[in-house]
Amino acid sequence: MTEPPLDVCNASYQYSGGSTGLDGASLTFLPGEKVALLGPNGCGKTTLLLHLCGVLRPRSGEIRLFGRPVEYSKAGLRDLRRVVGTVLQDADEQLFAGTVYQDVSFGPVNLGLPEADVCERVDAALKSLGITDLADRPPSRLSLGQKKRAALAGIVAMRPKVIVLDEPTAGLDPAGVVELLDILDRLQRDGTTIAFATHDVDLAYRSADRVAVMNRGRVDAVGRPVEVFFQPD
Repeated sequence: MTEPPLDVCNASYQYSGGSTGLDGASLTFLPGEKVALLGPNGCGKTTLLLHLCGVLRPRSGEIRLFGRPVEYSKAGLRDLRRVVGTVLQDADEQLFAGTVYQDVSFGPVNLGLPEADVCERVDAALKSLGITDLADRPPSRLSLGQKKRAALAGIVAMRPKVIVLDEPTAGLDPAGVVELLDILDRLQRDGTTIAFATHDVDLAYRSADRVAVMNRGRVDAVGRPVEVFFQPD
């Protein structure tokens, strides 16, 4: 059996102010599936996502990458981020270069790839996100939906096995939501594992293979949407 790309094992984390981010959370992410994290504000959804990409390190428990505990050395985090790409809720926090093309190329360049490979990856990512015509445009001149696609293109160009997204549809109009979900579906069909945090229960029900309901830093329920949502509690 193929090892899960990511496994959260009894992870706990406390912020410096004393608030609990995770309290023994466990959740396995399977190859090529789409998982929605649900729960109220402060339940630990974003904290868990930040552990998946190595921004945060659990105080106890562990995060496993293909069955092995993540190493928080420079090399270990580099290995993790080759596998896991993160799209932030606010795309403006992720777009910083002079043009969309330069932004999307940043990751492949830092992988040390030859210039021809960088160009191939960037062109393919822009095409897959439908934003080739925006390549020379400054990110500041993009709409919200365009910014989200540009941020996602920068991750797609890295060709990760897992993509995590924090509130991916926040602020998008209905057409923008449909476009983004179509893109995520295509990525999933190509074998990418998708994990996203959302407050939109309808989105999770119609889009996710599994949902994980979080509360007070723990995963209280996990399973297929129809299984979880039919539990009265």
